[in-house]
Amino acid sequence: MVAKKKEIKDAVVAKGVTMLTKMRSPVLEEVEKLLLVWINEKQLAGDTLMTSIICEKARQLHEDLVKKLPANSGDVSEFKASKGWFERFKNRTGIHSVVRHGEAASSDHKAAEKYVHEFQEYIEAEGLKPEQVFNCDETGLFWKKMPKKTFIAQEEKAMPGHKPMKDRLTLMFCANASGDFKVKPLLVYYSENPSVFRKNNVMKSKLCVFWKSNSNAWVTREIFVEWFNEVFGPSVKEYLLEKKLDLKCLLVMDNAPAHPPNLDDLIFEEFGFITVKFLPPNTTPLLQPMDQQVIANFKKLYTKAMFHRCLTVITDTHLTLREFWREHFSILHCITLIGKAWEGVTTRTSNSAWRKLWPDCVDKRDFEGFGTDPDEPMSVVKSIVALGSSMGLDVSLEDVEELVEDHNEELTTEELQELQQEEQHIAAQNLAAEEEEERWKKVPSSEIKEIFTIWGKMESFMEKHHPNKVVASHIGNMYSDSLGPF
Repeated sequence: MVAKKKEIKDAVVAKGVTMLTKMRSPVLEEVEKLLLVWINEKQLAGDTLMTSIICEKARQLHEDLVKKLPANSGDVSEFKASKGWFERFKNRTGIHSVVRHGEAASSDHKAAEKYVHEFQEYIEAEGLKPEQVFNCDETGLFWKKMPKKTFIAQEEKAMPGHKPMKDRLTLMFCANASGDFKVKPLLVYYSENPSVFRKNNVMKSKLCVFWKSNSNAWVTREIFVEWFNEVFGPSVKEYLLEKKLDLKCLLVMDNAPAHPPNLDDLIFEEFGFITVKFLPPNTTPLLQPMDQQVIANFKKLYTKAMFHRCLTVITDTHLTLREFWREHFSILHCITLIGKAWEGVTTRTSNSAWRKLWPDCVDKRDFEGFGTDPDEPMSVVKSIVALGSSMGLDVSLEDVEELVEDHNEELTTEELQELQQEEQHIAAQNLAAEEEEERWKKVPSSEIKEIFTIWGKMESFMEKHHPNKVVASHIGNMYSDSLGPF
């Protein structure tokens, strides 16, 4: 197995492929790698994937890649994305569970109408109140993305080696139908321990998000179940007890692959009072409460908080906007802004999002057009434009709306390649770290103990006798950081 490690590392096959085949076109290998990245992105967005859609995307990727080949390249054969190819692709990658059969996906209005009726009957039969009914949904966030027309966005795009995909993370939000309780969001990032966490001794349990990681920054079934048992269940139970409500809860969500259908078998026994219902396929855009302006409003509030943070820094420090953005704005700042933006999503916004699925629970003023909300989406957008103007950024209302939409924009072939390369880089880093750990494990404990004893004496000597205490401390810290924990 060890002898095969290099071969496995060097194999240019699609991630998830369980079989290596001979005589496969390099372009086709690249198509399948990028196709898997795209499929995962579509799953994240809650989109239904049909065979016809996947095959059409494969043909498009192949066409884009062939255009980049040299004129004398021999790898320009026609690719039809045939039924036979697709079956082999499914077998190699194990994506059977994410593919649906039938016509191309589109919003199913009849299924949505039927489900609304069935949902209302279930609510009445169970005697559930808006406080007891929740919805959750995931979304991608490019946390360090400025409107395209700002000088910062234009400069960063022109920077050699710039990889905007590194600035992407996944969030999952959850709130109840009454709008008075928002659950701590789940955040999935590429890195488990970013350097800024280590520098600031961050305790993840104290963050305003439930921090998890994997190389894709995607929500997996394992991560979802962990969030359910460690965050959703406990917080909802505490909320219901505080409100003196019956210990009954309904969680409504789409049927994305990360949401396991056998959830009842995976949740802790103490959360047996929670029932899960899935929205029918192709009804998410029509019914999913989080998709009815909640997530979009969060992203506007996040952008507002981001602009406000930038303005505060350039006003209160000697840093320019460029310096702060490039060298100081970190994922830790991002988390703080996420917390502020999620807190800023109002009760009214969360409640009115249920008007399509459960109209009876929505405040009647929202249907009749009464009442004002200072954090209503257009007010937030106007605030962003004003903040941008204060920083010398030429930002319009349309630019802000475009930025929010960009978070959901389908990735181009180039962006998919960039994301796939980033995944490979992180996977290689993780493998290197594992190998380093294995090497350390082979060192006898007696030898490690002896070395630490010697180092302890040396450190004490330097602290006592070195003429520059700052240098002595720096050397000690550098050694400790490079050695790492045992």
